[in-house]
Amino acid sequence: MSRTAILITIALLAAVGALTSAGRAAFPGENGLIAFRSDRTGSGEIFVMNADGSGQINLTNHPALDTQPNWSSNGERIVFSSTRDGNAELYVMNADGSGLTRLTFTLEQEVQPAWSANGEWIAYSRGAPVNEDIWVMNADGSDQHAVAASPAQDSFPNWSPHGNRIAFFSTRDGNAEVYTVKANGKGLERLTVDPAPDFLPNWSPDGRRIAWASGRDGNLEIYVMDADGSDTRRLTNHPAEDNKPAWSPDGTRIVFHSRRDRPDRALYVMNADGSGVTRLTLENAYQPDWQSLGRRGD
Repeated sequence: MSRTAILITIALLAAVGALTSAGRAAFPGENGLIAFRSDRTGSGEIFVMNADGSGQINLTNHPALDTQPNWSSNGERIVFSSTRDGNAELYVMNADGSGLTRLTFTLEQEVQPAWSANGEWIAYSRGAPVNEDIWVMNADGSDQHAVAASPAQDSFPNWSPHGNRIAFFSTRDGNAEVYTVKANGKGLERLTVDPAPDFLPNWSPDGRRIAWASGRDGNLEIYVMDADGSDTRRLTNHPAEDNKPAWSPDGTRIVFHSRRDRPDRALYVMNADGSGVTRLTLENAYQPDWQSLGRRGD
C-alpha cells in the first residue's frame, strides 16, 4: 500500500471509528462555552467548559456512547449522537443537560449533527460507518431527506453562516476531499484536490473561510482556505495529530484537538492565524464545538 493510501485509510478510520465531529461553524456573537466529548469516565460523554478550560461539567453521564456535540446558533441547546437506545441516533438537550429529546428513529446510524444558523435545520450523516450520506431534517426531527448521496462516504456536514450551503468531506472521487453543496442538494462543488485526505471542514463565522484537517504534509494538521477553495494556508505545524477545528463565534480563535502533549486527545486553542497555541484540557477531550451567546437569523 502506498503512503498516500495509508494516510487516507488511517484518517478515515480515525474519523469514523472515533466518530469525531466536524460540528457547525460558530456564528457571530459573544463567545460562550465549549462543548466536547471525553472518555474520562469510561464511556463517551458530553462535557462543557469555559473558553479558558475551566469549569468542566459532564452533561450526559450515561453508560452508552454520547458523542459529537453541536450547539444551536442561539446557544440554548446541544444536538449530539448517542447509542443509548441501541443504535446511533440523534438527540437534543438544553445547554445544562436537561430536556433530553430523541430526534431520529431508524435502523441506520445517524451521526455528526450540525445545526443551521437560523436554528430551523439540522444536517447529519446517515449510514455510518460506511456509505454515509448527508441528510437534513427540521430541528424537531421531521422532514428527513438526503442532500448529498453517493456510493462512497459523504461525512461531517457543516453549515455556512448564511445557511445556503453545507460543507462536508467525501471519498466520491477516490480520496477524501472537501466539498460544498446547496442546502437543497444542488450545486455540488469540490474545494480541495490533493492525494492526501482533506476532511472535517468548519466554516468561519463571516462565511469567508473554511478551516479543515489534512494529511497533505505527512500528518494531520489544521489548514484554512477561502470559501471557494483558494488561498490555502497551514495553521499548525507539529509532528502529532492536530484535528477537528471549530471557530470561535467572533472569528478570532480556533479550538481543536491534538495529541501533541499526550497519547490521548486534549483540546487546544489558537489565534485564527495559527499563533498563540494554548492547551485547554489536562484530561482526555476532543470533538470541540463553540457556543455563541449572540443570536442570528437569516
